[in-house]
Amino acid sequence: MSSEMQELGGYIEAKRPECIVTWEVTQGELTMQVAPANIRGLVEWLRDEPTCRFTTLIDITAVDYPQRAKRFDVVYHFLSMHQNHRIRLKVAAREEDIVPSITSVHPSADWFEREVFDMFGLLFSGHPDLRRILTDYGFRGHPLRKDFPTTGYVEVRYDEEQKRVIYEPVSLVQEYRQFDFMSPWEGAEYVLPGDEKAEEGAK
Repeated sequence: MSSEMQELGGYIEAKRPECIVTWEVTQGELTMQVAPANIRGLVEWLRDEPTCRFTTLIDITAVDYPQRAKRFDVVYHFLSMHQNHRIRLKVAAREEDIVPSITSVHPSADWFEREVFDMFGLLFSGHPDLRRILTDYGFRGHPLRKDFPTTGYVEVRYDEEQKRVIYEPVSLVQEYRQFDFMSPWEGAEYVLPGDEKAEEGAK
């Protein structure tokens, strides 16, 4: 399979050299870094090219690398049921970059791209309805970015007096910052790793 993927990678690079930045085969899987401006055209070619026929879009996601200038990788997974091959495409993007949508080639990309926008804040040009899909309408921030606080920025609750949902800044009182790392099994008849902490604390 690895040699097949090597041949396929070489074939795609030879046919579409303007699209491919780099490519490699690791653990039998073909991964190609694609220039952002060429992603839609390459995806369409991979779908229609008889040697490839990557007609099934499996997933679109993103990965956040805050230390890089091009902070995000938008990652596409495709399947060719005709050739029994899989391919992974990666597009490196800065926070302010706008990635071309592939919904005109694969309509199923619609909700995947909306999820990437919602979770990472990346924009897709040409998307028919780019809005949040997993978080609330008034949600602030993008939860899968590495710099997003684990507590979030606001908390939501229903107010009985106002009869509506209200948003309030997150406020953690000190008691919620105290952590007890004692074993939950202390006091049991048998001893588990960590129970010795309870005995030490009692001395």
